Amino acid sequence: MSADAMNDKIVFDAVSCSFTIDEQPFQAIDRLSLSIGDGEFVTLVGPSGCGKSTLMNLAAGLLEPSAGEVRLDGKVIAGPSPERGVIFQQYALFPWLTVSQNIEFGLKISHTPKNEREAIVQKCLDLVGLRQFANALPKTLSGGMKQRCAIARAYAVNPQILLMDEPFGALDALTRVKMQDQLLDTWTQEKRTVMLITHDVEEAVYLARRVVVMAAQPGRIHQIIPVDLPYPRTEAIRLSEEFLQIKNAVWRAVYHQTPPISSES
Repeated sequence: MSADAMNDKIVFDAVSCSFTIDEQPFQAIDRLSLSIGDGEFVTLVGPSGCGKSTLMNLAAGLLEPSAGEVRLDGKVIAGPSPERGVIFQQYALFPWLTVSQNIEFGLKISHTPKNEREAIVQKCLDLVGLRQFANALPKTLSGGMKQRCAIARAYAVNPQILLMDEPFGALDALTRVKMQDQLLDTWTQEKRTVMLITHDVEEAVYLARRVVVMAAQPGRIHQIIPVDLPYPRTEAIRLSEEFLQIKNAVWRAVYHQTPPISSES
């Protein structure tokens, strides 16, 4: 649970989720409880098959829990909604639309007036640094620029929460680091609640206030590790001894499923 339950934005309350695979029952998540605070940046890590994406799909309203509840601001999530922006690794941009048109798409669906749409699109282009590529088609963009466009499109509809599933997984190492900094810059300005899934331990620590380490078979929370490092995050922080200690703790929790290290050890 978050430190201040009054500020909880999204709550997973004793959530279970099961499927049938090849006519056999499969328990993806078992009685998982987690609260994410309003404006908090949380990352999820864990071995393959531990239920990270299932948890995100529950928060997005793309799946329903078999038991328990997922609540946003105290209300049970009953399906997808623009208040929850979802960003996948594959970008999912419309190839026949320009950057501006991709960002504008959700606003058109919600019947936002044209003059408002134009102002929002310009703001979002500036937010992710794509103003000079406003009229470019996705096929002309780099991977990092496509992902920035996807983030801008999610921001345009003014979601309360960003749900991100391996958003930088397909990028090269240098672009990935730049995108992490870009995302943090955007988050610092907007302070939306973010839940981000990653397999990269360093990325998980660099971005988050808390790292949620999950265990598999069935999916459950193994450990929650606070990241007591200041924002803005910088290269100096990434290279600091404190960062390395937290990274090592997360690494041990993920890959060895070790219990927390006692402060007295």
